Amino acid sequence: MIEVYADGADYDGIIEASKNINIRGFTTNPTLMRQAGVTNYEAFVRKLLPELRSRRPDTNISLEVFADDHDNIYKQAHIINDWGKEYDYPVYVKVPVTTTDGSDNSTLIEKLNSDGIKLNITAVFTMEQTALILNALTKPVPSIVSIFAGRIADTLVDPESLVRECIKLKFDEKEQHVRFLWASCREVFNYVQADRTGCDIITMTPDQIAKLKLKGKNLKHYSRETVQMFYDDAVKSGFKI
Repeated sequence: MIEVYADGADYDGIIEASKNINIRGFTTNPTLMRQAGVTNYEAFVRKLLPELRSRRPDTNISLEVFADDHDNIYKQAHIINDWGKEYDYPVYVKVPVTTTDGSDNSTLIEKLNSDGIKLNITAVFTMEQTALILNALTKPVPSIVSIFAGRIADTLVDPESLVRECIKLKFDEKEQHVRFLWASCREVFNYVQADRTGCDIITMTPDQIAKLKLKGKNLKHYSRETVQMFYDDAVKSGFKI
């Protein structure tokens, strides 16, 4: 069964999401942190990790580096990894598949993997990138490959087909420590698509996760509720023709 990870950087939202036993992990990134008003990365993490360790020790979180050169990405990855050790809570270090100039990070990924750091390779869009990552993740350390299916779909490319082909590249028994993640979820139906491809994980926002409870809902009843919503809002607005 595919696992659901909650995607976000709002502290209260993450704590609230941790109450949902169906959520198996958490992911965030610098963009989400900025949107949530996080101004001190380390303070945010040091406040969050002990709470997750206390509330949901069965989960994990992915925290992203923000450096853009190999030396500093390497240093930040070790710092983030050490935070997880300090609070005895599973932390995956998110490392982009490339730097901002498009330089491949696979050599760095291999080095961090050899250091025993759990990695979440992010911003993956192609089979070629996936192949390079799988070749770099040689040590059996838990790792995640995040394929940005939603952004792929934005280009009018079928993400389901592409993700399925990427997953097929993981054919070697030594790669069983690698899990695939359907990232940048656009709608709740992506859960079904991700599951069909064989993805291990899907990241979803809190509002998308809430809609999972609609599974199996009678569509005729849902239609009537929708009409009722339109009518109620028209009445509240005082519309007249």
